[in-house]
Amino acid sequence: MPVDQYHEPAQELSEETRTFARMITSLIEEAEAIGWYEQRISLEKNKDAKAIMEDAQQEEFKHFGMDLEFLLRKKPEWRTILKSVLFTTGDIVKLAKKGEEKVE
Repeated sequence: MPVDQYHEPAQELSEETRTFARMITSLIEEAEAIGWYEQRISLEKNKDAKAIMEDAQQEEFKHFGMDLEFLLRKKPEWRTILKSVLFTTGDIVKLAKKGEEKVE
């Protein structure tokens, strides 16, 4: 079943742009799967089933990270912004604004 992931005519988009759109779609799907597993894990009472779900969620998170890294390699300015926010402490919004200022 085709996925409607384009807002512009696909045939007019470059192969690079179509790949980028597919990776964005993949990132979204991985994020959704992580959220679904979080809900299942929070309700599961069977410890073995819960452990399997937690393992599966970790796999989805790994895929999310790989998708994100692919996109960041295509958009280096995004990496600059994220470096200002990720693995830091402090006000997240203020840190992000400082990161944006670096790329403007």
